[in-house]
Amino acid sequence: METVQEKRFRVQNLDCAACAAKIERELQNTEGVEAAVVDFANLTLHLRAADISKALAAVARIEPDVKIESTLQDSEGDAHESTEAGNFRKQVGIIVIAGIIFAIHLFFEDQLHQRPWAWVEYPIVIAAYLLAGWSVLIGALRTLRRGQFFDENVLMVIATTGAMAIHALSEAVGVMLFFKVGELLQDMAVSKSRRSVRGLLAARPNRALLKTEGGLKETSPEKVKVGEIILVKPGEKVALDGTVIEGVSQVDTSPLTGEPVPVQTRPGDTVLAGSINTASALTVRVTKPFEASSIARVLELVESAAARKAATEKFITTFARYYTPVVVAIAAAIALVPPLLINDAQFSTWIYRALVLLVISCPCALVVSIPLGYFGGIGRASRSGILIKGSMFIDALSKVKTVVFDKTGTLTRGVFTVDRVVTDNGFSSDQVLQMAAAVELHSDHPIGKSIVEAMTSKGLAIDESLVSNHVAISGKGVKAVFDGKSIAVGNDALLHERQIDHGKCDFDSTVAHVVVDNQYAGHILIGDQLKPDAKLAMERLRSDGVSKLVMLTGDNACAAASVAKALNLDQFHAELLPEDKVRIFEQILAETKEDGKVAFVGDGINDAPVLARADVGVAMGALGSDAAIETADVVLMTDAPAKMADAVSIAKNTRKIVLQNIVLALTVKGIFILFGSFGLATMWEAVFADMGTALLALLNATRAFRGYPSLKEVHVKNASV
Repeated sequence: METVQEKRFRVQNLDCAACAAKIERELQNTEGVEAAVVDFANLTLHLRAADISKALAAVARIEPDVKIESTLQDSEGDAHESTEAGNFRKQVGIIVIAGIIFAIHLFFEDQLHQRPWAWVEYPIVIAAYLLAGWSVLIGALRTLRRGQFFDENVLMVIATTGAMAIHALSEAVGVMLFFKVGELLQDMAVSKSRRSVRGLLAARPNRALLKTEGGLKETSPEKVKVGEIILVKPGEKVALDGTVIEGVSQVDTSPLTGEPVPVQTRPGDTVLAGSINTASALTVRVTKPFEASSIARVLELVESAAARKAATEKFITTFARYYTPVVVAIAAAIALVPPLLINDAQFSTWIYRALVLLVISCPCALVVSIPLGYFGGIGRASRSGILIKGSMFIDALSKVKTVVFDKTGTLTRGVFTVDRVVTDNGFSSDQVLQMAAAVELHSDHPIGKSIVEAMTSKGLAIDESLVSNHVAISGKGVKAVFDGKSIAVGNDALLHERQIDHGKCDFDSTVAHVVVDNQYAGHILIGDQLKPDAKLAMERLRSDGVSKLVMLTGDNACAAASVAKALNLDQFHAELLPEDKVRIFEQILAETKEDGKVAFVGDGINDAPVLARADVGVAMGALGSDAAIETADVVLMTDAPAKMADAVSIAKNTRKIVLQNIVLALTVKGIFILFGSFGLATMWEAVFADMGTALLALLNATRAFRGYPSLKEVHVKNASV
């Protein structure tokens, strides 16, 4: 059985969105190719195939001029931009010369018609036509040689040569000239968007200062091994994930999180690749190879996001495939049928109307602007520390009407502190605290850690040799033997299961009950605080159309009710075991299946089953967490609930831009097909409308990357909380 490989390549010489769609379609039909996505917005090819070389050979057959290369390094990207700039200047020069010749023809056209040497008009027109349209002619010939017809170059050549045949010389040259100008402006808009994306990806560190016996050695991050030591100077990017072993500094994690607040870093702290050292030098021991580092994972997700296409993108690709042949068929019918059926109808009149339809038959405005809009939204989110793993999740986020949150660590800080120890049956508070700490001594749970810390802060100690038989009771607590006594620490459900008489069940905060030899010894009240931006996040989600906010927690009902009331939540479900969360979430899905999508926000590890079941699974506080990045559809790099509100806002804004482009393009094309059929539009107007619509759609698509003022204002608010 052949091994399936998944690779990403850079695409060169691809300047046509329709060609990108064609390559993608043909590759998907190639034997051995499981998946193929051509991202025209970012000029990348995502391939999953058993035989990569066979797939690349298919690309060469489909589009011989397109070159497929390995992912570019930064320096190669700069060289490519320099080449693009040179080609742009060359094209502008050619268009200017063609425009001057065309202007001369227009100025002297009437005089030439009145002279016996009117034939001079043709060399002038042909010179301007060939200068402006040489690349279009070459492209058309290559397309025809491959046995294809419905290509924008072929259609433009047919339209303009047809205009010449009916002696509409000025329109033939003017249309070709405007087409080239529009194409050039379109390339500028796309290139600008690509540069914006490259700017996003510029967070990738390109060098590391490796400490060796011979001193510092500059090398690429990929060549540094785990365990080696690097130096990070002030103002430089951290090259790899690692642990600080020397130095105290401030580290800016905004390239990863979107938050500009520097983080204090000392020996023993973890630093992540892509963050920026802002104060003094740090010596770092590398803990992960570069390909497994935080920044590498983030950039891989951003670049791979195009492989998960939204239903809208897939529809537009399919629509474009059939739209052009249908319009060409309508044009052919208009050119031939009326002159044969209507008396006194002239072929030249109806052929001209048909040529107008050919000009408007290219779907570029749609096939370029739609994926560019989605990619802009993904880029905008990434710049804010939100990783959206594909345009399909942009669509899903924009339709979210119900958001379900985990409580601890999501809506609350998850940093527990012991507020009070309440005793019973003759036990002292120190005894209760010490016995509870003994049971929780090796616990990773935040509640257990808080109990151990409270005991330590009181100067109490535990002989670990006296602790044995430690057992975790899922969703209820823990038990162990300490100093010969059987001790259990847990929630109310644990007491009821053991039929322990304990009096009060309901508390306004998190509670840990302590049982010694089946006798109730007391309880420990543990406090947790709401995150500063939790209330703002709920308000913003409601303002963005989310109608139902729900919380799931394993905490007691009173503590959960207190949080739900403070945040004005619609529902909460408390005292849930891990398996209960999935069951309750399934009920929520069933109740709201007709009311939009359901998102779940959790930590990405403990909540993995619910994240996987949600329409949109959102992992929060995933900075440096591989498990969270793998599990969720959307990854929030920090633990701020307001990031969820940002994600929904960005998704809705992106979706709105995409729909605007679809409506704009289809409306303009529909109007000109109608006008052209009835002779109410000229070829000049058709090419102006076609290229103008494409440019407007592209410029509108770039708004998705730039964001919008309200989002920036919210970030300012969040920073001040």
